Amino acid sequence: MSIKNGNDVRDDQTITMDRRKFIVAGASVAATSMLSFATAAQASSEQSSSGVAGSKKSQSTSDIGKRKLGSLEVSSIGIGVQNMHRKFDTTVPYRPQMIKILREAYERGVTFFDTAEAYGPFENERILGEAISPFRDKIKITSKFGWNIDPKTGKRGPGLNSRPEHIKIAVEGSLKRLGTDHIDLLYQHRVDPQVPIEDVAGAVKDLMDQGKVLHWGLSEPGIQTIRRAHAELPLTAIQNEYSMATRDQEKAVIPLCEELGIGFVPWWPLNCQLLTGCIDAETNFAPGDFRSSTPRFSPENLAHNMQLIELIKRWADRKNAVPAQIPLAWLMAQRPWIVPIPGTTVMAHMIENVGATDVKFTPNELTELNAELNAIEIRGQRLPDGVLAFSGVEAPLKG
Repeated sequence: MSIKNGNDVRDDQTITMDRRKFIVAGASVAATSMLSFATAAQASSEQSSSGVAGSKKSQSTSDIGKRKLGSLEVSSIGIGVQNMHRKFDTTVPYRPQMIKILREAYERGVTFFDTAEAYGPFENERILGEAISPFRDKIKITSKFGWNIDPKTGKRGPGLNSRPEHIKIAVEGSLKRLGTDHIDLLYQHRVDPQVPIEDVAGAVKDLMDQGKVLHWGLSEPGIQTIRRAHAELPLTAIQNEYSMATRDQEKAVIPLCEELGIGFVPWWPLNCQLLTGCIDAETNFAPGDFRSSTPRFSPENLAHNMQLIELIKRWADRKNAVPAQIPLAWLMAQRPWIVPIPGTTVMAHMIENVGATDVKFTPNELTELNAELNAIEIRGQRLPDGVLAFSGVEAPLKG
């Protein structure tokens, strides 16, 4: 089977280790909208579930292991669904294929699916809801609230909105679109600087009492907000950006999660395709592509950061894996309660991502890899200023 789209040719009998040989760039997504928080811009090629393109470590069974986020048991690796309604190049993926990918992920053992009302808005939840309908009671799904989105039209207003009454309306919409009577893990997408976290927790508690929400978490919160939220209503997970290239969370957030017994879910575990090996020092991004305005992907920083990619490729050769599997396996090796959620719109890439659960490091190997990783300085801010401003925010004190 060959797959051609003008940029890529794949043959499931002959394709070699590197799974991505090109990059699709260009999107009309404003940085401050935060809707660009996708796992990666993916190639538009398709791969049937009968073949694994470019994968040296691939899961063909459902035995990928389980992990616990607090008391919530999920698969060792999840899938981020964000890009399935629209990719960075503004193309709309073929919806039946996205549903096929999600269902195949379940067949391969994935039981943790991540989405949000803001992705689309709304459309992403609809895609996930349709995909999981045959096995809804056998998986865990997340969604998120918190952006200032009109619940009827989907029109985005400025900033955030975590007023209790808005949270409840937002969740009702999510439940309808997901085709379910409960959300297993509900996140506040970003901390609202106008609403005390105790009020947010109160609204979520009301939803829990009604059986509409089973667990809750925060995304990109400030440290004190984590403590206050957990004291008010125990948190199940924190979802922050974390990868081999973005290790800020190791300073305070991950130690705090360990102290409080809170799980951790890394978004962008492949750093927006950087860690897959498909990007090189000569890669150019179209003006609308999110990465074109992200300091880490500037020409000078990208050239410097290739040191990390070369490290990943060396370890991929050593572990008989594809490059993208190394950073995913590395994340899972950091703590038993860390569950990455890579996203994709390509069947073969999903299969590779799931296959990362087969890549194991011995204690000596992990020490060696971490030492090499620590010696590399990643240059460039992880997000543009306008987007980064929403991270690490502390909720106001309750008066």
